[in-house]
Amino acid sequence: MYAVVRIPVRILAVVVVLPVRVVWDLLALGARAVYRRALRPAGDAVGRACAWLRRYLLAPVGHALAWLARGAGLVLEWAALAVFYWPWAGLWRYALAPAGGALWRWVLVPLGQGVALLARGTAVALGWLAKALFVWPWAALWRHLLVPGGAALYRYLLRPAGQGLAWVVLALVRYLLKPAGAGVVWAVNAVWRYLLKPAGAAVVWTVGAVWRYLLVPPARGADWLVRALYRYVLTPAGHALVWFLPRALAAVFVWPWAALWRYVLVPAATGAHRYLLAPLGHGAARLARGLYRHVLTPLGHFAASTWRLAGRVSRALGRGLLRLWRGCVARPSAWVYRQVATPAGHLVREVWRTSRSAARLVWRTSRTAAGEVWHTARSAVRDARAGVRQALFGTPPREPARSRARTLGSKTAAGNTPAPEISLREQQG
Repeated sequence: MYAVVRIPVRILAVVVVLPVRVVWDLLALGARAVYRRALRPAGDAVGRACAWLRRYLLAPVGHALAWLARGAGLVLEWAALAVFYWPWAGLWRYALAPAGGALWRWVLVPLGQGVALLARGTAVALGWLAKALFVWPWAALWRHLLVPGGAALYRYLLRPAGQGLAWVVLALVRYLLKPAGAGVVWAVNAVWRYLLKPAGAAVVWTVGAVWRYLLVPPARGADWLVRALYRYVLTPAGHALVWFLPRALAAVFVWPWAALWRYVLVPAATGAHRYLLAPLGHGAARLARGLYRHVLTPLGHFAASTWRLAGRVSRALGRGLLRLWRGCVARPSAWVYRQVATPAGHLVREVWRTSRSAARLVWRTSRTAAGEVWHTARSAVRDARAGVRQALFGTPPREPARSRARTLGSKTAAGNTPAPEISLREQQG
């Protein structure tokens, strides 16, 4: 099969896919060239510019701002200290604290000690006065009047009266109250034994009889009736309701839907799945497998082989164009550069170097000659002007002669006037 479609594949690859692959390769080459020659250098330049900007502009500005902020903070701190802390601290340390200490030490402490001493003396005096007014008279009255009077009254009046009263009370209890109490106790025992106890026993027997023969039988009958009603009526009715209500609710709300699900929906879904969806699914699967196996796979192989063939042709075309470029442009240009331009450049460089040295030597010589001519002409003009001045106005007067003084450290005397100053150019001229 592949042998049959090989020729059409090649024709299609050359006619249709090759231009697309060539355009794709050109776009890829252009993109790589743009990335290498433009985007990456631009990115590197931007990165270096940003690094330079950060290093030489932003970092110094940031350091300067930080230094300025630190300086401003320090200045503000010193200003705040100078305005809000140091005056009050100095006022407290050097004015209020010494004044308060001195006031406390030399005024308040002595004043407090004096007030305490005065209060202590006043308290002692008031204590003595209070004792003299309220304690000592009553103590003396109690000690010297009431205690002896009370002791005498107790000894000679109250104790004999108490002893007589106690004898009277004992006699009254022994001969009057004790016999009367014994009679009262005998009467109470008699009333309890012969009146209250039989009456209580009769009341207890009556209450027991009423409870046993009047209240208990109806209560037992009511209890039996309630138990029988619960066991034989309410319990079966409850069981019947418990059995009936779920079934009734299921019959109303569950059984129809269950029957619908079991006898309608499930058979319909099973039949639809078995006789409709499953055959359709199997047919679709077989169709998809056949389409994938007999259409998409050959088309994929065809497209892949076409793309590879176009790539080979494009690569061969590119290599041919590259070789053509190298053979027609690059190598001749390199040969011209090596064999023609480089020797010509070296020759031009040597000629320029030699001509530059010769021109420099000629310039120096001409400049020296021009300088000598200029100095000669200037000296001649100066001499002519001096001769004309001497001829017109005569010789200028000289300074008077001075005493010849001996020079220190030598045996010769110094001249009267110093030698005239003559420049090096005048000596050479």
